[in-house]
Amino acid sequence: MEVKTYLKEIVIEVWGDFACFSAPYAKVERLTYPFPTPSAARGILSAIYMKPKEFRWQINRIEVLSPIRYISFKRNEVKSTTSTAPISTEEERTQRQTVALQDVRYRIAASIVPRPAFAGKETQLYEQALRRIRGGKCYFQPSLGLREFACYFEESDGSRSPISQSMDAGLMVYDLFTPEDVEVTKRTKIQMSLFHAVMENGVIQVPPYDSPEVLKGGSSC
Repeated sequence: MEVKTYLKEIVIEVWGDFACFSAPYAKVERLTYPFPTPSAARGILSAIYMKPKEFRWQINRIEVLSPIRYISFKRNEVKSTTSTAPISTEEERTQRQTVALQDVRYRIAASIVPRPAFAGKETQLYEQALRRIRGGKCYFQPSLGLREFACYFEESDGSRSPISQSMDAGLMVYDLFTPEDVEVTKRTKIQMSLFHAVMENGVIQVPPYDSPEVLKGGSSC
């Protein structure tokens, strides 16, 4: 299958005090990956600018700009999911050990991939995205994996260099949905995809979803 190369890129830097990009195999404790998943990076950009019926974000590259530092602590969580029924916090509250990242900063390079009906509007979509980034606007506060871990952002000037560290992180979650999922609701079926995440001198190259490097499986969670 031919893989498209998208020439235009939007490059932002994101940072925060804490981050936790949970690995799905950590069922009892929250254990973070050493750097963001493409899905997490897409979520940050979608919080800033999102028109799912007109385009989708394709993450091209993630650069780690601050040393990878871990921190471990316990968090109070509620076992039940949100519903209209009242929740007894005393009965549903639980503590989970969390292994997170501390004092993080990343550079994310991404392209806008228009839906077929909007194929001629790339320039307009890019301009709108850049205006929102430069103005510090977002639809809702971006987060670094968990809602309480606030994510701050700005357009990257390229002055910071990635860390010199390299590592093979093994198989990492690429996304939980497919590009065809225009709008994600509670009824949207999870279709987990994976890719082999390798960081070379602080840079993680992210293949397009259509690439054979992205492993598509059945529904999972």
